[in-house]
Amino acid sequence: MVTNSKHTVYKTQLAPGVSLTCVNAGRFKSSSITINFISTLNKKTASANALLPRVLRRGSINYPDMESLSALLDDLYGVRVEPIVRKKGEMHCVGFFVDFVDDRYLPGGENLLEEATKIACEILLYPAAKNGKLLDEYVQSEKSNLIDDIRASINDKRGYALDRLLEEMCADEAYGVGRLGSEAEAAKITCESLTAHHHHLLSSAKIELMYCGLASPERVENAFRSALKDLPHEKRNEAPKTTVILEPNSDAPRRVNETLDVTQGKLTMGFRLGNFMKDPDLPALMMLNAIYGGEISSKLFQNVRERLSLCYYVNSMVDKYKGIMIVTSGVDFSKCDDAQNEILSLLDEVKRGNISDTELTAARRSIINSINSALDRLGGLEGLYFDSTLNTPPYDPVTLSEKVLEVTKERIIDAASGIKLDTIYFLSGNGEENEAEADDDT
Repeated sequence: MVTNSKHTVYKTQLAPGVSLTCVNAGRFKSSSITINFISTLNKKTASANALLPRVLRRGSINYPDMESLSALLDDLYGVRVEPIVRKKGEMHCVGFFVDFVDDRYLPGGENLLEEATKIACEILLYPAAKNGKLLDEYVQSEKSNLIDDIRASINDKRGYALDRLLEEMCADEAYGVGRLGSEAEAAKITCESLTAHHHHLLSSAKIELMYCGLASPERVENAFRSALKDLPHEKRNEAPKTTVILEPNSDAPRRVNETLDVTQGKLTMGFRLGNFMKDPDLPALMMLNAIYGGEISSKLFQNVRERLSLCYYVNSMVDKYKGIMIVTSGVDFSKCDDAQNEILSLLDEVKRGNISDTELTAARRSIINSINSALDRLGGLEGLYFDSTLNTPPYDPVTLSEKVLEVTKERIIDAASGIKLDTIYFLSGNGEENEAEADDDT
């Protein structure tokens, strides 16, 4: 059990490879549970992973269609069961997010935690099936929806450019695989292959269970033990590891240019974090990102966008699992080189320690406000603690935010010192005008 200034966190093992984390969160009117299969991201199985919770959500053995299942959930004061698919480094995390009204707010004193856990686990263990196979009708319908979602990614040019950068930069790494997999692999899925994949995950994948609410850990543990009593108990895989590449493969960064019918260029740059990732200092990495490009107070936003007007948007982000930093920006086609040069120049400023006290204060404030904002939402709370369980070593989100206050300029310089540009992706267009796309001009 871990106690911080905001929560008491209880962790236990229900079975080999099946972990439960309970986060005491009594200020919400709702509670949540999540059921997560943790497997290695792989281009052959990513689409099956993404499809499976969508198909399972269509019905269970006792409630075999959406109509009967939805009626049950409505009777349980609107319990919500939603598929989740998350990419964390080279870990693929799929399952269900379940939220429900806390017992304190129910008129009859019902034990909704037990009921919500029971139905979520029934969907997981005993989905609607025929002759031992998932229903072909559901598989084909949800497969079509998944393919539509994969195809639709190109409509979000900002996200598309990010995906394409990672595909190129990490072409020989699992990290280059998209969260939803590929259209080609999705098209191959049949009810027989998805049924086999379901059985494989049930019997071998690492399982992370999360609860956020006010129920006692003992009650939550008993609810899951009862609902998962038929879960196969074979030896499960260890939590998958993310391969961290410290340096780019070549001295000169690789450049990839692509043309689509767009009116705004998308300049996306991928960096490796270097030897820092051998023993990463997470608070320093968070401060580095906030100062460089992660917040509106950052060097990138204040200079590349505001002072020089070289782009419509610009920001940086880091993957703490993979050891990669990404800078994304929307630019006029003619300003791509100028924006790129300024982005790299500002990174050099951070490496040289050109960081003001004002920037340090603003970065600390932004990080702490961001964490506190997430902690004030049930989904955000779950997300922070889920991330923390996957990190090596695990950390406490609240304690982490407090450690941000202790980060010195020297630690930030150390975090930035080994960063090297790996790949540049530029999406340009053939339009005659260069106008800010409506959803990116912020």
